[in-house]
Amino acid sequence: MEPETKSRAIIHLDMDCFYAAIEVRDQPSLKGKPVGVGGARDRRGVLTTCNYEAREFGVRSAMPTFMALQRCPNLIILPTRFDVYRKESGVIREIMHRFTPLVEPLSLDEAYLDVTAHPGAPGPLAQIIRQLIFRKTKLTASAGIGPNKLVAKIASDLKKPNGQFEVEKEEVPAFMQELPVRKLWGIGDVTEQKLDRLGIATCGDMQRLSRAKLVENFGKFGLELFDLCRGIDDRPVEPDRERKSLSNEETFSTDLETLAECEEKLPELFEELMADLAQKESVRTITKIFVKLKFADFTRTTVERAGLSPSLEQFRLLLDEAFARTGKSVRLIGLGVRFASTEQDETQLSLL
Repeated sequence: MEPETKSRAIIHLDMDCFYAAIEVRDQPSLKGKPVGVGGARDRRGVLTTCNYEAREFGVRSAMPTFMALQRCPNLIILPTRFDVYRKESGVIREIMHRFTPLVEPLSLDEAYLDVTAHPGAPGPLAQIIRQLIFRKTKLTASAGIGPNKLVAKIASDLKKPNGQFEVEKEEVPAFMQELPVRKLWGIGDVTEQKLDRLGIATCGDMQRLSRAKLVENFGKFGLELFDLCRGIDDRPVEPDRERKSLSNEETFSTDLETLAECEEKLPELFEELMADLAQKESVRTITKIFVKLKFADFTRTTVERAGLSPSLEQFRLLLDEAFARTGKSVRLIGLGVRFASTEQDETQLSLL
């Protein structure tokens, strides 16, 4: 009789208000005060993040600075210090690697860990990792534990800040049943409203729709939704050395109708990408940069160029070209870079 295969165990670790928490830690006089990080850009000021005290006033990341100050006049806005954030991220990464080589960083402050092969139970492991991080950095982290990336990421939001939540494999159907559809990635206000018109508010509601019906209403994205609403996600955790590209993206609550509206979203997306690159640029060679747009009708287009440095102006030029291809309303913008491969030739890389 063959032994039972062990279920996958994935931890999604997310630092709590990482940049702002570092600033408060390094300046104790800021404790208990609303703090934002970010500000000046070539076109406008945008907050990169803020602490929970600021969020109580309705301030949030990616919010224009002037708007944040309207909501919270006492908001303390500090400039970003990516060199410091990068150093702390390296300390946190080293702690993660003590428990598994399968660590997939999503940004300086967020990562997936596949701890399936570890002899310890994943819940207590996540607790130990969070305790070690706090002991070493005096920064708190939240964690989600599940049988796949999707469930682990959703779970990590449920006990923020400085908490964790575990969903075991047999608990996934019940966990997904009452989950609001907005918790699934790729669903913004526009899609949520469309689902609402179909009578779909929860993942359980969505499960009543067939694949054909979802595709009819949402195109290829409907195929993804069919699996996502059931908590199905077979993507592996890919260590950083296997990453062929790095990107970030944002789905907007209201579709962007003009090129100017799209361009206004670039500075914050660009800064996030640069923060992620800060921990990789010393060992990875960038071969291409790209801009991806998803339109209101769920069609997509990508413009990429080789031999360009990742600058805000270069990304703006790619954005202009991508938008000009259709002129349709935009629901998502993504910025990214592709790295030189150490395992595959450049011909294969260009096909990605």
